[in-house]
Amino acid sequence: MSRARILGLSACALLLVVLTGAGLYEQQQNRIGVFVAVALVQGAVYFFAAALIWRGGGSRRVLVLILMVAAMMRLAVLFAPPYLSSDIYRYIWDGRVLAEGINPYRYIPNDPQLEALRDSTIFPKINRNNYAPTIYPPLAEAIFLAVTRFGETVTVMKAAMLGFDALTIALMLQMLIAGSLPATRILIYAWHPLPVWEFAGSGHIDAAVIAFVVLALWMRQRFPGWAAGLALAAGVLTKLYPAVLFPALWRRWDWRMPLVFALAIVLAYLPFLGVGWKVFGFLPGYAAEEGFTAGGAGFYLWSLANAVLPISGLPGLVYVCAVATVLAGLGIVIAFRPRNAELDRPGAALLATAFILLLSPHYPWYFAWLIAFACLLPSYSLLWLTASSFLLYVVPVGSQLVRDRNRLIAESAIYLPFAALAAIEWWLQRRWEPLNNAEREPR
Repeated sequence: MSRARILGLSACALLLVVLTGAGLYEQQQNRIGVFVAVALVQGAVYFFAAALIWRGGGSRRVLVLILMVAAMMRLAVLFAPPYLSSDIYRYIWDGRVLAEGINPYRYIPNDPQLEALRDSTIFPKINRNNYAPTIYPPLAEAIFLAVTRFGETVTVMKAAMLGFDALTIALMLQMLIAGSLPATRILIYAWHPLPVWEFAGSGHIDAAVIAFVVLALWMRQRFPGWAAGLALAAGVLTKLYPAVLFPALWRRWDWRMPLVFALAIVLAYLPFLGVGWKVFGFLPGYAAEEGFTAGGAGFYLWSLANAVLPISGLPGLVYVCAVATVLAGLGIVIAFRPRNAELDRPGAALLATAFILLLSPHYPWYFAWLIAFACLLPSYSLLWLTASSFLLYVVPVGSQLVRDRNRLIAESAIYLPFAALAAIEWWLQRRWEPLNNAEREPR
């Protein structure tokens, strides 16, 4: 890497650390709009740093700089109270409930049966504490239990999520090196503002989800398929959405991986089945709150179609069925297409991105797992999609999603530039692929 690029990278590092401090200050002042502006500026600086890394290699010193700056940004936020989300208080509460031997899917936090567990620090800050049981799958509950045995505090929980974040970085470094890619490309994940604010800042369990997903990708390259299936099951048992990656990790006609995957899911749920179908917790209610049922107002593409096409009379179920068909079709194509390698990274990235695009979650932390794929398969469109997701904080979701002009504008600012960038990347890849193949052919 040239001296000019190293200087540019150093300047980006300094700016990112300063902007992290500025963002933390704006959170403390309860100015969400200004914080979002700071996070977006962070994203712009991050884009420049990513471009410097993609265009050139690096040295061990550059790698050390990248890891040090990543640690500094996270530690600066670790000890601050969560501002963007209160989910972490539910994590601590669930760990406390499970430690008493109580099924966390049985009662809402406000239930009289749990009165003895209430305190003045955690309980009052639990969102939906008067009507929603927990929504988190069994492995997430096990993580909450294990972490709270070290302390029922926000800082302890956030530190645990940073431990998963560190595992993600370590595994991705191994994958980059094994793929003969520059180790300095870890910057794509390590310097992204989203993990800083969502994992170090809010302590979201998605840090563990990403670690298990990357572990599954890593295992798929080194061990029999059943090992990747077990790791993927761990991700699904932490939050359900990684299940969409199964076709990219499965090797045709391999029966062991689906068997291990299914057995892990079933065995994890067995201890909680005393509550019957309530074992899925608040999932149905959550889908309704987010506008994913009934009229389907929670889906961006469906709302956009309703705004520009005469289809307002169609039920949202039409869109849900269309999405299920598209994802199933993609999964079948990816599962059965010829592969040159054991791990179909492009296929996995496509499935993860299609899932996010079609289901359009309303919270930025759901976008964070795409950064791992952007690190392995450089894509400016994925960087835009993930960095711009902070715009969702200017149109927060309350107890019921409100679909209005402001939300449509904010989501359009996220998804439409992403679609344009993705189309450009696809066109450039198609244009240069024949030239690259010609260069490889012997003369």
